[in-house]
Amino acid sequence: MPNYQLVLASTSPYRQQLLNKLSLSFETMSPDFDETPIDNETPFTLVERLAKGKAESCHTDKPSLVIGSDQVCVINGEIIGKPLTPKNAIKQLTEQSGKTIQFFTGLALHNTETGNTDVRVDTFSVHFRSLSQQQIENYVEKEKPYYCAGSFKSEGLGIALFEKLEGKDPNTLVGLPLIDLVDMLETQGVSVL
Repeated sequence: MPNYQLVLASTSPYRQQLLNKLSLSFETMSPDFDETPIDNETPFTLVERLAKGKAESCHTDKPSLVIGSDQVCVINGEIIGKPLTPKNAIKQLTEQSGKTIQFFTGLALHNTETGNTDVRVDTFSVHFRSLSQQQIENYVEKEKPYYCAGSFKSEGLGIALFEKLEGKDPNTLVGLPLIDLVDMLETQGVSVL
């Protein structure tokens, strides 16, 4: 059995911080994959396809296990992208106030030796408090969540926006389901403990 190099197909500092929790050494690569959604693609299918595509797009010189992940936020059945601007972040948070939104996070583990890819999707629900416009604007000003799906950082001040969080793995909300990843790695003979 080859001694696998672990590769994270992401340059996201958030995903790198999450993967560091497992105390495994890993490399990072920028995936070369078109992330454009396909017409009428469901959130589940979208994140499943993107996670798999990202993992399979990274080519390595050594036998590797490549981790790909992708996440979307869904409000009222509609996929919401990253806000990118303060105005969009305020708009998204205003729409989410008092509501429950869903996150779909795709996770793929691609074995470059066998060519096999294990893909899973984890879901997570976020129940927002009823927020005043001032609270929303204060939050956006303080945390600047412009590159975060849903316009918040749950690992930071964003926790103050919520009434309740529901899901199997809190890491899913940040973008890398570690409980599933540990299981997937063990299937490939890599023990975290």
